[in-house]
Amino acid sequence: MNELNSTAQHLEENNYSDDDVKTLDWMEHIRLRPGMYIGKLGDGSFADDGIYVLLKEVLDNSIDEYMMGYGKSIEVIVNEGSVSVRDYGRGIPLGKVVDVSSKMNTGAKYDSKAFKKSVGLNGVGIKAVNALSSYFLIASYREGECKQVKYQRAILLDNPEIQPTDEQNGTLTTFIPDKEIFGEYQYKEEYIETLLRNYTFLNAGLIITYNGKKLVSRNGLVDLLNENMTTEPLYPIIHLNGDDIEVVITHSNQYGEEYYSFVNGQYTTQGGTHLTAFREAVSRVIKEYYNKNFDYADIRAGIVAAVSIKVEEPVFESQTKTKLGSKDMGPDGPSVGKFIGDFIKKELDNYLHKNLETSDILLRKIQDSEKERKAIAGVTKLARERAKKANLHNRKLRDCRVHLNDIKGDRGEESCIFITEGDSASGSITKSRDPNLQAVFSLRGKPLNSYGLTKKIVYENEEFNLLQAALNIEDGLDGLRYNKVIIATDADVDGMHIRLLMITFFLQFFPDLIKRNHVYILQTPLFRVRNKQKTWYCYNDDERLKAIAAAGKNAEITRFKGLGEISPDEFKYFIGKDMRLDLVTLRKEDLVKDMLEFYMGKNTMERQNFIIDNLVIEEDVVN
Repeated sequence: MNELNSTAQHLEENNYSDDDVKTLDWMEHIRLRPGMYIGKLGDGSFADDGIYVLLKEVLDNSIDEYMMGYGKSIEVIVNEGSVSVRDYGRGIPLGKVVDVSSKMNTGAKYDSKAFKKSVGLNGVGIKAVNALSSYFLIASYREGECKQVKYQRAILLDNPEIQPTDEQNGTLTTFIPDKEIFGEYQYKEEYIETLLRNYTFLNAGLIITYNGKKLVSRNGLVDLLNENMTTEPLYPIIHLNGDDIEVVITHSNQYGEEYYSFVNGQYTTQGGTHLTAFREAVSRVIKEYYNKNFDYADIRAGIVAAVSIKVEEPVFESQTKTKLGSKDMGPDGPSVGKFIGDFIKKELDNYLHKNLETSDILLRKIQDSEKERKAIAGVTKLARERAKKANLHNRKLRDCRVHLNDIKGDRGEESCIFITEGDSASGSITKSRDPNLQAVFSLRGKPLNSYGLTKKIVYENEEFNLLQAALNIEDGLDGLRYNKVIIATDADVDGMHIRLLMITFFLQFFPDLIKRNHVYILQTPLFRVRNKQKTWYCYNDDERLKAIAAAGKNAEITRFKGLGEISPDEFKYFIGKDMRLDLVTLRKEDLVKDMLEFYMGKNTMERQNFIIDNLVIEEDVVN
């Protein structure tokens, strides 16, 4: 009887009734599920954090105006948390300013005659910015009249009548991302400038003024490659232009393949159908031009290229538009593959026939890559077998369950792998990690200095061979299993040396891993300060002094000398949601060959003098 009563009570408690069905306002849904609209949130530490997506959503509208032939300049001002974007396009129709900023599925871009090849086609972008901002102002200037509207978290605050104005035609949007959503965020100038520069590369002649700094490109994607290449090109950049397509191609002596792909001005960081078609077409045309049975991998080894296409009503695989899913150029157009293939077949083949010096250099590069690949073919086969027999999952790698390219689930971008030194450190991380999303790879001692060595060493050296297998990057980054590759070493001289050796390895053989923002350094605390009530973990001396002041005279201070000294119970705080990471980046001036030669080469005395000249002697900060 008691069991029957219990069952009846359980059914009553779990009854699914009319009261359980809720209808959310559009802004409530965006604020409740922001990730559906702008991807991850973040605090501005990474270029794909939500606060940059908000800026991009506003900019896309201004860029669309420029692409349609209206307005030659855009002004962007970022002052701490406040962002303003002013364009000089046609301006929003004055009677529709409220609708386009606060009514879902409202916009001009549904009509392909008005916005034939636009970035945004879903009528959501600007509304998401409104909903996720604590302050949002939008003003339209048209033919001497102005309509301005203000919101707070998408709730209308001020909606005055249309006013006369002396302003030029166009639109002004000002917003402040909501700290209730994004926390204590901070915009990083370098991420914003990179975003804006990409817009200028894709729209030659467009002037973007960022906080008073003028950004403009005269040579389009050629400027993009020159800005981003960290090795010298082997031949002048091939620049091909056509209706709805622009392509630039060169090769360098770096390993791997480096691509930048765009659709309607959108940087598709994860590629898509257009990049797949481009890689295939370039390989096929070059192979046919030389009429030799070259392997596609040898043709593309060291390639640095960019492709930009314009598609009617593009379909992306996510709201943040980082991967193109469209198979066709438009409702009545050819397939993406045929369009790109036909263009490359005609234009690249013509270019190679007309520029024989470039053709000869490219041929020698392909032959060199083929020669090296064949020279290590036997070593490669043995290394693959060795990696398989090494039983990676038990010996070197404690894997996670979710990986970057998993078909199931949508958390692949949260996946990471810690590359750490020694059993104690890897043991602490392994016990503290999230086994769903965080893997651990354990190094045995210091890895080899790979500077100046050929790729053969990747297969001959057990550490490198097993790491390459764990990351699944032997054939390029398409198979990369983890979004973040995190180097986790002690913050001492030996730990710093291991970091340098690992970064050297990646720069030598997998530079695109760094260029595509996958490599990070884990920050771990140097000090623990605690009293009977509270514990502070401090990453630098300033934090230590503040913690001591807060803890009072009975503060207990511990300096961590290595990762192995941090218990698993404590380690979970440092690799969780508040994990501090330093992104490893490359700038134009960081010519990889010269940089590695100086820091990792045999110029011992020159490097020694540099260290002496830049040596900073610190006191024992604990005492």
